[in-house]
Amino acid sequence: LGPATSPLKCTRDIRSNPEEDAMSWQSYVDDQLLGTGHVHSASIVGLDGSLWATSSNLQLSASEQSAIATAAANPSSVLGGKITLKGENFMVLRADDSAIYCRKGNEGACICKTNQAVIIGIFGENQQAGQCNMVVEKLGDYLREANY
Repeated sequence: LGPATSPLKCTRDIRSNPEEDAMSWQSYVDDQLLGTGHVHSASIVGLDGSLWATSSNLQLSASEQSAIATAAANPSSVLGGKITLKGENFMVLRADDSAIYCRKGNEGACICKTNQAVIIGIFGENQQAGQCNMVVEKLGDYLREANY
């Protein structure tokens, strides 16, 4: 895997405060998620529902961000239900302590909780769910290992 697909090859220091380091968090969205070609749009949201970084093609409302953070903290609460992303309801297919998978038509999402944040990766038409899930979860593993 090349640098765009392997978050373990990141060379930047992520120990700083995420609110003060927005541009660095943006590079995770741009390079480690979108840059793989397996994720159409993405965001990183703090467990408090605050927006750390997002792709230009994903607009999440404050209430959506908060609901996603709440769902990630208690995944069983959304199992069999729905999660609203970009104003659209996505059906939750699987939810556990590591990830939530949801789908709406040709689109779907992988939502991965870390120690301090939630990574949201959405795949679109002509992208594979499994590839999107792998990219999002790999970044989640990396951030958890870095205590984020």
